[in-house]
Amino acid sequence: MLDYVLSLNEKGGPVVTILLVLSVAALAMALYKLWHFHRLGIGRHDAARDALTLWQTGGPSPAALAKIDGRPGPLPVALAHAMRGMLYHPEKGKLVREDIDAVAGREIAAARRGLRLIETVAQVAPLLGLFGTVIGMIDAFQALQAAGAMVDPSVLAGGIWVALLTTAVGLAIAIPCSLIATWFDARIEREIETIEEMATAILTGSLTATGGAAERRSERIAAG
Repeated sequence: MLDYVLSLNEKGGPVVTILLVLSVAALAMALYKLWHFHRLGIGRHDAARDALTLWQTGGPSPAALAKIDGRPGPLPVALAHAMRGMLYHPEKGKLVREDIDAVAGREIAAARRGLRLIETVAQVAPLLGLFGTVIGMIDAFQALQAAGAMVDPSVLAGGIWVALLTTAVGLAIAIPCSLIATWFDARIEREIETIEEMATAILTGSLTATGGAAERRSERIAAG
């Protein structure tokens, strides 16, 4: 594998070298973000949902807050702010909402940090590949002109093949980087939707949730 990479680097020239360096940087960032998302609990909502259920069924209480207080990640941090605000400042719902938006925005920005590198590699790699192809084609046609009447078609074909190599390498790097960046963005968007849903339930849904539970209990009693 190493020999193959070195041969690509030798045939493609400095442009392929730059592309390979960018691919290593993007891969390292992708692995780091996987670890970062795991540490923040992106996509794992069990503790938050348990806390929300306790909040809605048992009423606002420090016990519900304790289930998520101190946990890392955009959802637990935002939800803890919502519960803390409604516990200690229930009359200031609008200000609590503004505080939640600010906190959630800050946490989401921290979760996104580093993804710009992967997105940039996905955008730049095809352009660099095309740039290398253009340079290679210029060299090939210069060699064709210098040969004059003694043109060897195989030499020209070989020069064009090497020139197109940079475009292939650029696309081979850009496509997975684009897919990886899209996957990370989709997980963050889902996290934002979950924060909005649960924060709204904390601020405005407790009464309706409690009322629904009371209705269900009344129906069970009447049926019994």
